[in-house]
Amino acid sequence: MRFATKWTTCRVHAIRDVAPAIREFVLRPEATSVENYAIGGHVNVGVLIDGRPETRSYSLVGDVSADGYRIAVRRAPDSRGGSRYMWSLQGGARIEVSSPASLLEIDWTRKSYCLIAGGIGITPIIGIAGALMRRNADVTLHYAVKSREDAAFLDELSKLLGDRLIVHASDEAKRIELDKTFARLPADALAIICGPMRLLEAARRNWTAAGRVPADLRYETFGSSGLLPTESFRVRIDHCAREIIVPENKSMLDALNEAGFEVMSDCQRGECGVCAIDVVAVEGQVDHRDVFFSEHQKQGNGKICPCVSRAVGAITVNTLYQRDAG
Repeated sequence: MRFATKWTTCRVHAIRDVAPAIREFVLRPEATSVENYAIGGHVNVGVLIDGRPETRSYSLVGDVSADGYRIAVRRAPDSRGGSRYMWSLQGGARIEVSSPASLLEIDWTRKSYCLIAGGIGITPIIGIAGALMRRNADVTLHYAVKSREDAAFLDELSKLLGDRLIVHASDEAKRIELDKTFARLPADALAIICGPMRLLEAARRNWTAAGRVPADLRYETFGSSGLLPTESFRVRIDHCAREIIVPENKSMLDALNEAGFEVMSDCQRGECGVCAIDVVAVEGQVDHRDVFFSEHQKQGNGKICPCVSRAVGAITVNTLYQRDAG
């Protein structure tokens, strides 16, 4: 159960590989023009997973363009099938795309900005970096990748930022040192980060340790990244003693909804908290993959965002809702 979303039919206007495992798509609306959107925004796209219609969320790359909505998709062997479907598309294919939205609030009035991207997390950062450069802001982009070969849009970013781009390639033993990076920032600097959960959690710990204002760290995530292995697990429904299995390739949210326990949701990215439900008991471990709850709340295991978070073993939850039979 999602909040109402406006959808439009698009065609795949252009496709290109921007890294060995990252493919860029330009999605052009058939009957309307491209909507304006906030830098750092995203769209949802309709995909087919094992013949079933589902949605996936992708950040918009760069500025608004009449050519279409520009997204990039990482081919993920551990994904739930969305990237596999997107990579199967050919030029001219039709696909349903939602109106652009954004949950990433950016204060454009600051003088200094620290941008941090991990892997495919570079996608929303490109537009932000471009907007800051046009404002003549003091901006540095730290780009963490396995290797320079894996770094999507590296040429584009190099031309845009010059020596303000710092690439941290693991195979070059150049890992980002967040504590030193944050220590060098002016007191009123704003940090914006997008990447896997381990990077986000490390950033939040180091930001807090540096004594900085929590609200000055803005972030976006992608729900496929967790701290524990992605595997099937059991979910027991407290108020009716039912148990469902969440398979490896499906979200807990989808499994609950398909079983008739409808959970309200919105972003499905672990950012808004709309889908949060109560956790009654845990037999195993909860893998909190959201960025909505604080570290303290996650340790308490009182609630879970089923759109992205998972478990190892079994958990008991209370959704407080069950669809009427028949």
